[in-house]
Amino acid sequence: MLHHLRSTNCLYCSFIIAVFIASHPAYPQEFSDPAQPELNVLIAEAPPELTTQPELTFYKAPKPLPSGAITNDWKDFLGPTHNGISKETKLLKSFPQSGPDKLWEVSKGEGYASPAVIGERVILFHRVGDESTIECLNAENGQRYWKTTYPTQYRDRYGFSNGPRCQPISDGTYVYTFGVEAKLSCLSLTTGQIIWQRDLKTEFDLTLDFFGVGATPLLEGNSIIVNVGSPDGPCVAAFDKKTGVMKWGAGSEWGPSYASPIPADTVAGRRIFVFAGGESRPATGGLLVIDPINGHVDCSFPWRGVRYESVNASSPVIVDNQVYISECYGVGGALLRIGLDGSCEEIWSNENLNTHFMTAIHKDGYLYGIDGHGPQNAPLVCIELATGKEVWKTEPEWMTDVDNGQGPQEYNLSPALASLMLVDGRCLVLGQYGHLAWIDLNPEGYKELDRTHLFLARQTWAMPALSKGLLYVGQNDTGVDGTKTRLICYDLRGEE
Repeated sequence: MLHHLRSTNCLYCSFIIAVFIASHPAYPQEFSDPAQPELNVLIAEAPPELTTQPELTFYKAPKPLPSGAITNDWKDFLGPTHNGISKETKLLKSFPQSGPDKLWEVSKGEGYASPAVIGERVILFHRVGDESTIECLNAENGQRYWKTTYPTQYRDRYGFSNGPRCQPISDGTYVYTFGVEAKLSCLSLTTGQIIWQRDLKTEFDLTLDFFGVGATPLLEGNSIIVNVGSPDGPCVAAFDKKTGVMKWGAGSEWGPSYASPIPADTVAGRRIFVFAGGESRPATGGLLVIDPINGHVDCSFPWRGVRYESVNASSPVIVDNQVYISECYGVGGALLRIGLDGSCEEIWSNENLNTHFMTAIHKDGYLYGIDGHGPQNAPLVCIELATGKEVWKTEPEWMTDVDNGQGPQEYNLSPALASLMLVDGRCLVLGQYGHLAWIDLNPEGYKELDRTHLFLARQTWAMPALSKGLLYVGQNDTGVDGTKTRLICYDLRGEE
């Protein structure tokens, strides 16, 4: 239709074209690449040998994997299926009295970034001094393959961590990091050499959000998809994973959020769901449904709390041809139906489950998540997916002995801003204060199967990584007992 109209030279046809474009927000926008990166030639060299670094404390080797155990890498945000659900099997059914075996730990600097696990390698992204630091460690013993750094000057305006928030991601050949100051880097997984790097803050004239950059990019095909949030667009951009060159830009109305892009196959085809919207006056944001091939925006669905001090931080949850979005600063959650053309139609909306930065878990027609921004009054909630009806709500009492220097006292330290992972038929919960619990997700009510306490420290906010029966947990704040920030590997492998 457009091709025919454009071939006709008349004012009426020009008017028709303008109306057509204005009434179709999905019409592709053109954004030029502001600065193509310099591509470094990959130096052909043998992979570095393992070294025992002084930051490492090794405790013991893991148990053998049980025969027939299903395992997977953890190289994408929220795991291999982008929804907090792991396919791993034959894990511990209950915890030993002293907790799961601690295999090794490495001291780490600042940051909330979850680790990535690719084969036998763990990627740790953190800040040491004034350097953003990317380390590649052995998954079973913590020894280092390589370490790469670049300078950083970020200072958190609210006094929280000055380190990165975004999990490293990998395609098995390269590893990609997105720093708190919007430095997007591509490194060789085997050597740590930087292949290319982009300063998106400078290139796209970004103003860092309340807590810096926090939306982990998405690897989709040959593209890295980033919620850039440039003031004049693009809101979302795709970069070639090998060269760093921008392939397309999409949207211009909303700034960057802390929610990561999520891919899904829908009736409209393969689509990317970006829950955008960060610091802005007036507060604006919402869901974008994007074709990953060309950046075509099928749907722009406004959804954002009206408070200036608010963000969209929970990633979308896609179930069949429905998508659930949620925030905790005013408007709550909504379930949308995805149309054949990628459009979005609201099914229901309410404030029964207002997630902050954790992403709700879907199981058997129900959604489970932490309501509110806590740490007090942050209950675990179950709602019915089809209707949004609250099924149950509870704030578990996790009574914990705490020695504050005057002898042990018992405190109720609830899960608070916890992470949930559905795995091996149960839900693994990592609480904000270092608790680890198995619970049974069901609509009948909260059912705790087992619980242990790994350490006592605040800000245990990052999703743990699970791969080959080993769990990697970041302690992101100094412990009550004086322990420093660290990455710890625990053995969750079950017995034969």
